[in-house]
Amino acid sequence: MPNVKVILRESVPSLGEAGDVVGVKPGFARNFLIPQGKAIVASEARVRELEHHKRVVAEKVAREMKALESVRKRLESLELEVSARVGEEGKLFGSVTAAAIAELLAEKGYEVDRRKISLDEPIKEVGEHRVAIRLHRDLVAQIRVKVSAGE
Repeated sequence: MPNVKVILRESVPSLGEAGDVVGVKPGFARNFLIPQGKAIVASEARVRELEHHKRVVAEKVAREMKALESVRKRLESLELEVSARVGEEGKLFGSVTAAAIAELLAEKGYEVDRRKISLDEPIKEVGEHRVAIRLHRDLVAQIRVKVSAGE
């Protein structure tokens, strides 16, 4: 018996990702994929609609990436300065956290969610540090944070 073409509505392990057109046995489609809403039968119209939708999404992602690339360039040219109380040997009383960096960026006009700022651990020493900000899953900006003794 020939395979049936279906469009996956969600990712199915060892079969494919959401949006893929795959060929499966008729019983698997009829008894599992379609009743559970994991797939729909792939007619020509649905395949054309899916391809159109993929093109629209790809164009939108390309526009967003272009805009985020300009934001990344502006962020990387930025240097944040933090003044903190310092104890012996350049150790801070407290630390500079992702939330503090997000506040500094907000003061400069950049709204960045603190969860997108990746610090393995809070900054606890005086000096210059590199901090990564994940703008998109494929785009990361590296900013400089200069921590100096103050107060």
